[in-house]
Amino acid sequence: MNQTLRNAPPRRYLPVIESGAKGEFWRSGADGVLRISRCQSCRHYIHPHRDACPKCHSRDVRPEAVSGKGMLETWTINRQKWFRGLDEAFSVGLVTLDEQEGLNLTTNIVNCDPGDLHIGMKVRVIFENIEDTWLALFEPDQSPQ
Repeated sequence: MNQTLRNAPPRRYLPVIESGAKGEFWRSGADGVLRISRCQSCRHYIHPHRDACPKCHSRDVRPEAVSGKGMLETWTINRQKWFRGLDEAFSVGLVTLDEQEGLNLTTNIVNCDPGDLHIGMKVRVIFENIEDTWLALFEPDQSPQ
């Protein structure tokens, strides 16, 4: 699953992973499947995870598999050298997952030249494994629509 990613930062600061459902997002890529918390009462997806649904207030919230496909809403190109070894520009994008309007992830867009990015671009999830953390990154989706 670890592959060489083009246009990705060379070093990453990892999140502190909590136990239980709050940490599930960071572990979900181990099997290649993105999981997002979802209310079992009203079926509303919730990201980042909350223990109660913001729509219906149910506490029956648990991670569910999603398609991992989405659309690039906006992006920025980082050219700032925040630390030694960061010599290439990389993109940070806002991706809306296909499952629900407003279900957004802030992520890196990889395996794509920054000049080729555009609003509305179809993307799909891939994972980068660092230690016990699986980072959800997105690349252009070349599959037929």
